Parts: sequence; C-alpha cells; structure tokens
Amino acid sequence: MYELEATADALLMTAQAQPSIAKRSVESITEAATEAALVTAVLAGDRDMFGRLYQLYAPLVHGVLLARLPRSEVEDMVQDIFLHAYRKLNTLRDAHAFGPWIAMIARNRAMDFHRRSRDTVSVDECTADLRSVESSMTKAEEILAIICTLPDAYRETLVLRLVEGMTGPEIAARTGLTPTSVRVNLHRGMKLLRAKLGFKEGLL
Repeated sequence: MYELEATADALLMTAQAQPSIAKRSVESITEAATEAALVTAVLAGDRDMFGRLYQLYAPLVHGVLLARLPRSEVEDMVQDIFLHAYRKLNTLRDAHAFGPWIAMIARNRAMDFHRRSRDTVSVDECTADLRSVESSMTKAEEILAIICTLPDAYRETLVLRLVEGMTGPEIAARTGLTPTSVRVNLHRGMKLLRAKLGFKEGLL
C-alpha cells in the first residue's frame, strides 16, 4: 500500500511549475516576519512586494482551489483571487494573517463558483473530467480524484501536503489552523485515502 512519501512523489508531478518556484522561495525566509513586512510595504505603495506575496502564497491558493474545483478552473481563479486581494489588502486587519485571509477568500470563491454553476454540483465535481477518461488516467490523477471525494478538511490538507509540497507546520502557519489540527487532518485523511486506494484495482 502507498506510504505518504510514495503518494507525495506521484502527486507532486501534477503540481504546476509556478507553485514549485514559490515553494523554493519559502524555504529561504522567515515566513511570519516576512509576511507582515511585505503586507506593510505593499500598503505603503511598493507594488513589487505584492509579487513576493504571490510567490509565497500561490501554492496555498492553488491547493485550496484544487481541493474544491475542476482543475480547468483553478489557474484563472488563482490569478483573480490575487488581484482581488491586492485591491482589498487595506481591509486586512492583521498584517501577519495574510495567509489565512487569502485562504478564506479562495474558499469563498470556490463556494461562489458552485453556487453560480447551473450544472449539477457535488463534492467530487473536480473528478468528473478525470472519470470520463479513466482508462488514460495516470496514478497521480487517479489519487487526486480519490482525494477530491474526501471530506473538506482532509481534502484541503492532503492537497496542500501532497500536491503543493507544504510541510505540516507550513500548512498550519498559512491556513491559520493549529499544528495539532493539521496533524489530525493529515493522519485521518491519509487513513481514508489508503482505505480507498486499497479498493482501487491496480493501485497497490
């Protein structure tokens, strides 16, 4: 049965290049202090610093959306969310809370997408296109499709860990969850994922 590392290796191949660059940037800085400094600089008129915020938090927004939307919708919505965040940055009350703030914007946008949709919407809508071409799906795509059937909290945390490559502490810091909650979500989510994989022919 797949272990966490093996599943992560498979899913990381599906991550976009842009979030991968952002992950490398995150490793070289002290996140909390940098977050507040960047927000303060942008509010003071330094637009270039918003690009740094984008580099830091694109993986978070990408992961939150990927856990909730069809893959074809994710990239454009990431851009829209950051544009909205730039315009509304002055409404952020705590400069240290940019991560949880933009994650909530992403979750709300995903809910709005489903409300506006005239098609039948379900929790696993993000798997529809994948199921239609199941015979040609890669293992990574199939695992992602399975993750999209899990409960919200587990789905988001697993995508951030396995697809976006964030560590548990990074997920906690950027989403505003406690480290304990992240550990629980990862543990329970992986338990459910392994159980589902156990019933998928050819994945063991």
